Amino acid sequence: MVDYNNGSDEVNVINISDLKKSYFLGDMEVPILHGIDLCIKKGEFVAIMGPSGSGKSTLMNMIGCLDRPTGGKVVLMGNDISSISDNELAELRGFEIGFVFQNFNLIPRLSAYENVMLPTYSNAKNGVDTVQRGKDLLKLVGLDDRMGHRPPELSGGQRQRVAIARSLVNDPSLILADEPTGNLDSKTSAEIMNIFSDLHKKGRTIVMITHDPEMEQYVDRVVYVKDGYIGNN
Repeated sequence: MVDYNNGSDEVNVINISDLKKSYFLGDMEVPILHGIDLCIKKGEFVAIMGPSGSGKSTLMNMIGCLDRPTGGKVVLMGNDISSISDNELAELRGFEIGFVFQNFNLIPRLSAYENVMLPTYSNAKNGVDTVQRGKDLLKLVGLDDRMGHRPPELSGGQRQRVAIARSLVNDPSLILADEPTGNLDSKTSAEIMNIFSDLHKKGRTIVMITHDPEMEQYVDRVVYVKDGYIGNN
């Protein structure tokens, strides 16, 4: 697998060219994305915005290595996701992408610390002390006193903090956040976005899917998707 980071701050983490994606209902092809071009540099904080049905979630699935294109290229950290094996794709997804979801996706019976450690059970990255890192990350997001608490014992904002810590445990190259404030009130949303801003200031590359225009104030750049195309707002 290719290491994208050759020491240059200008290297693109994501290179997307002429990306097309269709789904099939029986014999009928339903095109979703229509020739999208997009590059995201290392250290950028980018929001992908658009109305429901615009194709932004499909684009997220491509960036997150959750699906493969129908046409065109998605190159993530130097890896063309259409040309690598399923095992290599899973490895790339597990090692190099940290996911944060709207619904948190935590396991209720596990503690906050155990939830943070979940990605390491099958994909522990060499050279990363994940045991200590899990503790350090919970401290980073202000939950060092909640490590033993289970998700039902935490507020929505605290659960999302656990999810952010989990996304970082393998020291990924990219954080991919899908509507991370969608289930939170405005005060808690601001707290979560401040955490993302702090991560960005420390050099993290973050791509956030959102429909909330208030999120624009936190990011370097907004990419608007409408009807499967990238264009102006």
